[in-house]
Amino acid sequence: MNYFSTNFTLGILGGGQLGKMMLYETRKWDIRTSVLDPSAEAPCRISADTFEQGDLMDFETVYNFGKKVDVLTFEIEGVNIEALEKLESEGIKVYPSAATLRNIQDKGVQKQFYKDHQIPTSPFKVFKDKNDLNEAIVRKELHFPFVWKSCTGGYDGKGVSIIRAAEDVIPLSEGACIAEKLIPFKNELAVIVARNPSGEVTTYPVVEMEFHPEANQVEYVICPARIDEAVAAKARAVATKVSEAFKHVGLLAVEMFQTEDDEILVNEVAPRPHNSGHYSIEASYTNQFEQQIRAILDLPLGNTDSKVGGIMVNLVGAEGHTGPVVYKNIEKILKMEGVTPHIYGKKETRPFRKMGHVTIVNKDLSKARKIAEEVKKTIEVISQ
Repeated sequence: MNYFSTNFTLGILGGGQLGKMMLYETRKWDIRTSVLDPSAEAPCRISADTFEQGDLMDFETVYNFGKKVDVLTFEIEGVNIEALEKLESEGIKVYPSAATLRNIQDKGVQKQFYKDHQIPTSPFKVFKDKNDLNEAIVRKELHFPFVWKSCTGGYDGKGVSIIRAAEDVIPLSEGACIAEKLIPFKNELAVIVARNPSGEVTTYPVVEMEFHPEANQVEYVICPARIDEAVAAKARAVATKVSEAFKHVGLLAVEMFQTEDDEILVNEVAPRPHNSGHYSIEASYTNQFEQQIRAILDLPLGNTDSKVGGIMVNLVGAEGHTGPVVYKNIEKILKMEGVTPHIYGKKETRPFRKMGHVTIVNKDLSKARKIAEEVKKTIEVISQ
């Protein structure tokens, strides 16, 4: 099939920043796109050939949208799986598949998937609701501290809490959840795996993630991770095993813990471009968004090597600021060496909302890290 400069249409469910950055690549190759998102002000709106506003969890909306495209993908996991299954049965190519998404969308199902496939992960129990969790605490089946995760609806640090005492359960949301053993670890790592329908597979270098202690959001992504080569090789091998188990097509971001004993445990995955791969836009031979397009269209996968060391800094809304966004001191960071800001196009800021990111590239990774810290201190995402 000729994808380039034709009527072939790639459909994208979700019109946020990941979709917007994917559209950079479709524009580069003149691939026609259609995007569905619930927001009239979605970042993708200005770049897609066709934009539709609608509920991603509504069967009819997703099904009717999907019937009008040739290949369908998504930039967010919260989409109607039954509609994807119906489209697949009618010959529409959906990548990653509905079957892959079914094993990932619910974190309880995802954790059980790891257990069933002998993929190393932290010990866990799944509970049908908060009452079920409380009963387990009373019966002393759980030991403090442990990590609580909502099975559905969590994102950007939401839906995850460390439970140190029984009263910490009170503010948690209702619904199905997981209790995981709290694992002491040296580093939080991630590997992005790319796979196309022909079975070609490649992995990006291991990245190291530094998290905000309160918001549980990634603050810095560092590539390459500052770890031993043996640990990096083990992480890429585990990520590849996870990819093989899910049989996904497209990108799979595998988040992992490096334990004190240098074991690798899988935390969770995302079947799409991921925050941990944003550095690749400036630092890699093939950035993750181009790779996503290559993979789902069954084109040859690109070189995942880095051209230079890269660090990504998330730009999130400052605490105490809600309203029309202002990027204070952005002109100051533009003067810094190797600095490239990416603004996502969200008009309204709120505390810890992802509003953009900044990439810092440098042959000297330690120097890049210092510049990244200066960027973090300098730019502020505030409201008018």
